[in-house]
Amino acid sequence: MKKATKFYQLNTIYNTNLLNFFFVCITSLIFLKKYCLAEDLISGYHFSEPSTQKIQDDDFLNPGFIWVENGELLWNKKEQSSQLSCKSCHGAASEMTGVALKYPKITKKGDLINLEQQINICRNENMSAETYEPESKNLLALSVLLYYQSRGLKQDIKINEKNKEYFNLGKKLYFKKIGQMGLSCNQCHDERVGQNLRAEKVSQGHINGFPSYLLRWSKIASVHKRIQFCNEQARAIPFKIFSKEYNALQLYMTWRGQGLKIETPAVRK
Repeated sequence: MKKATKFYQLNTIYNTNLLNFFFVCITSLIFLKKYCLAEDLISGYHFSEPSTQKIQDDDFLNPGFIWVENGELLWNKKEQSSQLSCKSCHGAASEMTGVALKYPKITKKGDLINLEQQINICRNENMSAETYEPESKNLLALSVLLYYQSRGLKQDIKINEKNKEYFNLGKKLYFKKIGQMGLSCNQCHDERVGQNLRAEKVSQGHINGFPSYLLRWSKIASVHKRIQFCNEQARAIPFKIFSKEYNALQLYMTWRGQGLKIETPAVRK
């Protein structure tokens, strides 16, 4: 009788430990799936502090809407050189829903350009107006305005024979180790997702919120500017904004986040 009781006790302990083991395994798999597997897409919003999320969630609190409002003014402003505005050709900005989702895209000449470059092309060729400098307030204001018109829509970039060469270049750059630190994009944003990097959680590196308001700079920044910052942190020499390399990387990263909703103007640290 005593042996049977002892056997029962040992069997109970064994089963309890086995259940605990399976619980730990399942919990670990859930964490791995949620934070470490790239096929489970998670916006950078979910890696932000609650205080940062709160700023983004409130359109009255979100400072990115200053750029949206300025963009609206610029959209309706007629250039002295031509007496034309963006609105003259395209109508109200609200009619541009979905347009930003097509970028980066291939031009008739076969070049890959992003939305900011397209804005400058329109100003130069159709409005006889001066082009805006990269990262200038006016250029970013118009870019934010147009991306804002697609807020809530899913990224849906098409890869085809026309842009495949750029796509492959972007993918190569994403996995290429650079700088004195010898780091690649995927080493952080695929392999170390959810881990702490100083006071931040490493995100999956998706760009569905760009142009974004960055708290560290107290202003809107384009995705090219943000990538430049990452390159500098790796002790690498960054490419120029609007470079072939950054446009290719933007194309690949947009495709990589296929299905995520546009959040512009997002707020990031």
